[in-house]
Amino acid sequence: MSALEILWPVLILAFILVGIHTIFGLEIIRRGVIFTDLAVGQIAAVGIAISSAFFEGKYQLPLSLGFALCGAMLIAYATQNSRHIEAFIGLLYALGASSVMIVLSAGSEGDELFKRLMANDILFVMNYEILKAAGVYGVIAVLYYFIYPKLSGFLKELFFFALLSVMVTTSVPLAGVLVVFTLLIAPALVALLQKRIKPILFGWGYGWFFVSLALVLSYHYDWPTGYSIVFVGTLITLISVLWLEKRRA
Repeated sequence: MSALEILWPVLILAFILVGIHTIFGLEIIRRGVIFTDLAVGQIAAVGIAISSAFFEGKYQLPLSLGFALCGAMLIAYATQNSRHIEAFIGLLYALGASSVMIVLSAGSEGDELFKRLMANDILFVMNYEILKAAGVYGVIAVLYYFIYPKLSGFLKELFFFALLSVMVTTSVPLAGVLVVFTLLIAPALVALLQKRIKPILFGWGYGWFFVSLALVLSYHYDWPTGYSIVFVGTLITLISVLWLEKRRA
């Protein structure tokens, strides 16, 4: 089997993930709540851990979505009432991470599952999972562009974080918490620092570039794909940010 035959489903999934995550990443950075997705993703992972530890993998979607929505509601409330929102979100992430480890400590495969929750090997994602995720992301995008702008106040905040929680709940089982965080923040951050191209278009192109590079390196050097995306994406982004900031100085 050729490299293209192995990688093309993963490339399609990566393009879909970059597409929807960049949209939300731009909004997250503009709001100044950078670690929101990381916290929501980690809280969603608690539901996945409970499903694996106590229900043999059953009820994963309702459990993870339920936990993610609870986290989203807490963050939506905190954005309206807390003067130190990033500190609140950081503590929420710590709560989620520690909860996952406590839940998984009861099982013999806890460490392995925790690694997958952080950065999954997306080479093994099935085609039907890609199609299902694409459908969910399509609905989220429609709601974000056509319903979200018409809302205001706390309802608007809650709607945004609810959409984010559904997106993260869909993405974490496919790619892992760290990959989701990287795809949300890295393309959006560089896109907002440059001034020549519309941010959403630049973010898509930039994200697709580093994900494709990471997948090729992962294939040739037998690196874990999820962690390869995180490594390549964060490394290139850190270099790009320093270079762009220097040019602006």
